[in-house]
Amino acid sequence: MKPEKDTGNSAALPERLSGDKASSFSSAKHSKTSPLTVIEQILDLARWAPSGDNTQPWWFEIINERHLVIHGYDTREGCVYDLDGHGSQISLGALLETIAIASSSYGFQMNAQRRAHPPQNPETSLIFDVHFIPCPKIHADPLVPYIKTRMVQRRPMSSRRLSPIEKAALACSIGERFRIIWLEGFAKRWQTALLMFSNAKLRLTMPEAYKVHREIIKWGNNTGEEGVPAKTLGLDPLTLRLMQWVMESWQRVEFFNTYLAGTLAPRIQMDLIPGIACSAHFVILAEREPESIDDYIDAGRAVQRFWLTLTKLGLFMQPELTPLIFATYARNRIPFTKSKQKEREADKIEIKVNQLIGADSSHGVFMGRIGAGPSPTVRSERLPLKALMLVREYHSSKC
Repeated sequence: MKPEKDTGNSAALPERLSGDKASSFSSAKHSKTSPLTVIEQILDLARWAPSGDNTQPWWFEIINERHLVIHGYDTREGCVYDLDGHGSQISLGALLETIAIASSSYGFQMNAQRRAHPPQNPETSLIFDVHFIPCPKIHADPLVPYIKTRMVQRRPMSSRRLSPIEKAALACSIGERFRIIWLEGFAKRWQTALLMFSNAKLRLTMPEAYKVHREIIKWGNNTGEEGVPAKTLGLDPLTLRLMQWVMESWQRVEFFNTYLAGTLAPRIQMDLIPGIACSAHFVILAEREPESIDDYIDAGRAVQRFWLTLTKLGLFMQPELTPLIFATYARNRIPFTKSKQKEREADKIEIKVNQLIGADSSHGVFMGRIGAGPSPTVRSERLPLKALMLVREYHSSKC
């Protein structure tokens, strides 16, 4: 969930924006009828970058016509899937790559530099100075048209194999520091589907995850500007209505899980069947085990180019990050639950991930399934640009 934003009181800002810096900001709740500047047009595209559970963990501060500051943050305090901040770091990388791609349409090359850690908050510093450098010879990136059309497909997809041309294009998209493991053919898809089926049981029976799911899932016809519309989950209408009722309290969840096999239908519909009904699953691996914030930022940039490239190819994708997340928690002994049983289940997930991926499983930065098929009918929306702006008043001409 996005922290409280500036409403004229510096205490309402995140810690990294408090103090002297806060005084330079004014409320983002302003009316603006004048045409968007070039930087605002770039950001209006960039806000469609993917983020975990559509949390959009960033704000924008325009310094002048060529200088932007991105105030990012991670969601470790409120999300069991981001306890090490890596998920948010990957999202910030995807945002930076989207800005770079969008900038090319306006004749700019983007240069981004992450600020050094402030001593009081070293792990969560995700502030970037972004400079737009005019480059008359630059051509619009061919991925620009797919920034807004990129979507998540959680429903079954075509099981046709990816062509060599498609796989080559996707391999090229991530650069030389990353590589792809393809989990294709029925045997591998079945093995991965079983992993996702087991992993879903851990997700759906853990109180720490219930808090996240209850906050981010938007029910009914609510597509929402944040979070995930329930209609995108891939459940039939009856199961969806039952799930909505059950998730009103943890006591209901526990009762259904204990006595009525409450997770069975959702796991079959959201994990097992889609896990088989796709062209392939894939894992993106870094050349070495990622360690720093910048390693994960770079991974996010590669992931976004991969996602936009597959969109250009007429394909769809669904992220499958939680097995990698729980495997990392188990491998690094990161406390993520008060339940010893859930810790043991995470240990089993780690074993299955290692069996599926191999010795380099600790190098994994992203996992998902991919395939062709009809476009999703419902998607996550985004906050309007003005809600993401931390406005610094300055006097200058339009870009």
